[in-house]
Amino acid sequence: MSRRDALLAALVAVIWGVNFVVIDLGMGDVPPLLFVAARFAAVVLIAIWFVPCPRVGWVKVAGVGAFMALGQFGLLYASMAAGMPAGLASLVLQAQVVLTILIAAGVLRERPTPAQLIGVVLGSGGLAIVGAGRGGHVPLAALALCLAAALSWAVGNVIARAAKAPGGLAMTVWSALVVPVPAFALSLLIDGPDAVARGIAAFGWEAALSTAYTVLAATLVGYGIYNGLLARNPASSVAPWILLVPVVGMLSAWLVLGETPNAAELGGGALLVAGVVVASVRAGRRGSERVQDHLPANADAALTSR
Repeated sequence: MSRRDALLAALVAVIWGVNFVVIDLGMGDVPPLLFVAARFAAVVLIAIWFVPCPRVGWVKVAGVGAFMALGQFGLLYASMAAGMPAGLASLVLQAQVVLTILIAAGVLRERPTPAQLIGVVLGSGGLAIVGAGRGGHVPLAALALCLAAALSWAVGNVIARAAKAPGGLAMTVWSALVVPVPAFALSLLIDGPDAVARGIAAFGWEAALSTAYTVLAATLVGYGIYNGLLARNPASSVAPWILLVPVVGMLSAWLVLGETPNAAELGGGALLVAGVVVASVRAGRRGSERVQDHLPANADAALTSR
């Protein structure tokens, strides 16, 4: 991974870390799946007119939308509504890092380097330390939903990597097409028409601002960059950077929501950073070489034009 891509990956981690607090503040009395439907409907309405369709098969586009968008965020929002604190949700969701590397190794034959394996072990150890420090009070259903969201994200990562779309933003926007109708239908089915009606009535300025951030920053900017990184680099080089998300998420939850971190959270967060450095910096040159071996003949010009 190049230095430019590493800085972009760190920016995505900051945007997504803050996003957990934004979701918590905005959801309020709005049912979680209805909130997901509103988020991705806004993505489509704002951006689809200006972003060309990605030059990949519709099955892959729909797969990214189903797993990276609908599955991940439907389950994540439901987890937070069921009692998962914002800071801890940002941590547990990072199980996707290990799952991404394992799935990519099995499906795409992207074998992680020794440095990446060491980094994942360090990062996973940091996750375990933080989880042991404050995870006992979380409802089991909320924890299970968050872990399922991590699995869905990991599957979406591998589909996006396999698609190798030339523009990450195009994949992000067009894959959002598959989210609003299923999410709204599931909200009607699970929450009931009355709850959906109350949620629409409760959609005030907090929900509107939260949706604006998740649409413009977390989705269009964040996933636009992230899918572009997956198209240019092995998934095992990109995913470890997202271990920084819980560090930002817990810090922002501490400052905004009063979720004060304990010693385990602080120590585990430091270990997460160490894992990112080892997995991504030491393996960066080798990962970039492996990507160049698999790029089409005209890809170099496309990369330098960005």
